[in-house]
Amino acid sequence: MMWTEPPFFSTVTVTIAAVLTFSLLLPLCHALGSATSLAFIDASATVCGIVASQPTGRIECYRRGHVIPVIPDVSFSAISGGRNYFCGLRSGNYSLLCWDIVSSNVTFERRRLYQNDTVLFENLAVGDTQVCATVVGTGTVSCWRINSAFELPSGYDQFASISSGSGFSCGILKNGSRVRCWGNGSIARRIEGEFRNMSMLSIIAGESHVCGLNSNGFLVCRGSNSFGQIDVPEGGSFEYSGLALGAEHSCAIRRLNGSVLCWGGRGLFSVNFTQGVSFETIVSGSNFTCGLTTNNFSVMCWGPGWSNSDNSRFVLPLSPILPGPCVQSSCSECGIYPQSQILCSGHGNICKPWPCSPKIPFPATPPAIPPLVQPPSLAPARRSKALTTYLLFFAIVGSVGAFAGICTVIYCFWTGVCLGKKKVHNSVQPTITRGGSSNGGVNSPSRSSTIIRQTSRIMRRQRSGTSSTKHPDRAEEFTLAELAAATNNFSLENKIGAGSYGVVYRGKLADGSEVAIKRGDTSTKTKKFQEKESAFESELAFLSRLHHKHLVRLVGYCEEKDERLLVYEYMKNGAIYDHLHDKNNVDSNSSVLNSWRMRIKIALDASRGIEYLHNYAVPSIIHRDIKSSNILIDANWTARVSDFGLSLMSPDSGHDYWPTKAAGTVGYIDPEYYGRNVLTAKSDVYGLGVVLLELLTGKRAIFKHGENEAIPVSVVDYAVPAIVGEELSQILDPRVEPPELNETEAVELVAYTAMHCVHLEGKDRPTMADIVANLECALTLCDTCHGSISSATISTVSV
Repeated sequence: MMWTEPPFFSTVTVTIAAVLTFSLLLPLCHALGSATSLAFIDASATVCGIVASQPTGRIECYRRGHVIPVIPDVSFSAISGGRNYFCGLRSGNYSLLCWDIVSSNVTFERRRLYQNDTVLFENLAVGDTQVCATVVGTGTVSCWRINSAFELPSGYDQFASISSGSGFSCGILKNGSRVRCWGNGSIARRIEGEFRNMSMLSIIAGESHVCGLNSNGFLVCRGSNSFGQIDVPEGGSFEYSGLALGAEHSCAIRRLNGSVLCWGGRGLFSVNFTQGVSFETIVSGSNFTCGLTTNNFSVMCWGPGWSNSDNSRFVLPLSPILPGPCVQSSCSECGIYPQSQILCSGHGNICKPWPCSPKIPFPATPPAIPPLVQPPSLAPARRSKALTTYLLFFAIVGSVGAFAGICTVIYCFWTGVCLGKKKVHNSVQPTITRGGSSNGGVNSPSRSSTIIRQTSRIMRRQRSGTSSTKHPDRAEEFTLAELAAATNNFSLENKIGAGSYGVVYRGKLADGSEVAIKRGDTSTKTKKFQEKESAFESELAFLSRLHHKHLVRLVGYCEEKDERLLVYEYMKNGAIYDHLHDKNNVDSNSSVLNSWRMRIKIALDASRGIEYLHNYAVPSIIHRDIKSSNILIDANWTARVSDFGLSLMSPDSGHDYWPTKAAGTVGYIDPEYYGRNVLTAKSDVYGLGVVLLELLTGKRAIFKHGENEAIPVSVVDYAVPAIVGEELSQILDPRVEPPELNETEAVELVAYTAMHCVHLEGKDRPTMADIVANLECALTLCDTCHGSISSATISTVSV
């Protein structure tokens, strides 16, 4: 089973500040539990996983040659298996379901163990019979399917993580990181006694033994050793990551290359046929082990409890499985797993496991302490190893703390905060990571462009689009009391929306102006605060210096204690998404947007806003999250681009570069960015192309289609074949009256422009200047136009 833990700090120059800062930074370390996205059911050799890249994180199982979809087809955040059943924790942590294995190969019997919207659970851990989990926030333990002899831990014990074995469960206490065990018989007391007061970062339970990483990063096992299952192999600090324990064996993933090492088990857990394979996570039954491959997220199983008579069958025919739970977190410890947004289908992130993987592996044996300073009491090799690693940790943590402290002091005096000056945000740009340009080895022939490039109107468009100097390059600071008064103390009546950042309220300032106030999630959880802080700083950094009539204007901000609020112009007419996809908008006359001229005008407005970001902002900016819900409409029906929480500066050279992690929304994210992690301005072009297709078809970016509307389909796959086949009329939004003669050519021009925007390769997409030129022509065509347009030739006229 895999787990996520906090970061092991990068090695830096050793400084004397290590000793001073160690006591302050050490409490940040914590461990996670054993809940994961892959599970086994021991008695029937059934393997289940949460399917990746699905709108709902559904569960799929394999048993006896059959792939079995699990009902209900809803989203799950984690699963765990026992002897005869497995359980899943619903996304949102409010419901716990279990499925009993029955004789049928095509179904499971479902049971609901728990459902409550007010008390949420996490750290799901299923043993052979018992099901345990911890309460979110408090860390107290609850268990189900237990008998009267199963002793629960004290109600005062608070756990950071738990894991279950055969008739017992163990956990790591939040206070002190010690191991506490509970359950039936003497095994729980025995294992807890053998760990004594050892401080642990993580633990995983097998049938009668427990393994994990101690506070120094070394692998430690305790419990039954009848078959060598706790004879830990040689290894250095943090050399191993994922662990999987069975009845008589143990396995671990090497952090350096993802290979698997097993020990114990009568020598029957050979991994010869997995040599050269890298694994993301592993789980074990009593006498077999399964792993999720890094290459394609397929599942491989081996061991005496798994039939390997035909080696071609050890790769299970399951759909790709998630490499970890999808969580609502910014993953600030070690970053977000690559392709996380795609794998989670836009519903959360997969965090990279802690400790963060080092570039160079730790030595198998830490260097010995020099003889002149080695205390006699630490002469044994084991103590030398432990002390050296401990001192190294002192130095690393201290160096980071000292550097951070110096930077804080410099910043404090530089900005004047230490002197009591009022803060005014002045567009400090977030740092980006750059790299050389890359073609990714793709040498497909260039397709002939069907859009005439337009570059002659740049300066005129810049002058007409940019506002005057009435908006200075700064944002006003408000107090929390002022914004509370503006929103009637953030009343529900004033709530106009909500998102991953928090809740948006309509408010009226003291001067009578209407504003929209975005209030960050007030959760006290560290990860939520860091996620809110990152989005807050990004929005403030960009919008405080960007002033254009097609960008939502930032009025001001509030930053008091844990509160982070942003104040915008109020957009009276909501988002494009609301007009196109609101369930109440079914009548053709229910929205001003239900005319082709207005839809083209809205598309042109948004395009001009994006063009400003790419061509006129200095340095230029890539939005990274262009979608219909981020294009708002003001009282005059002018569209404006909003939400710069994911935005990045473009490289000055204009070449491809490699950001630290992919980001965006499923259905809108650029396939080239998602697949190769190559981000350019053309990534925004792809998102805009999807929005254009939404305006044309009235369909969501991802919608259900086919018989009984059961198959998720992207609007790109739905619309592009019809445009190419000159059957555009078959996919146009029926809520809008069929286009008239002059409108027909305008709609066709928008359709062919959208088709080029969603090319798989960025080099084949038009620039924003090209798109603006074509939409300007389309708007003109709505009134009068001559000539014809086809998919082979698109011409624009000077306006």
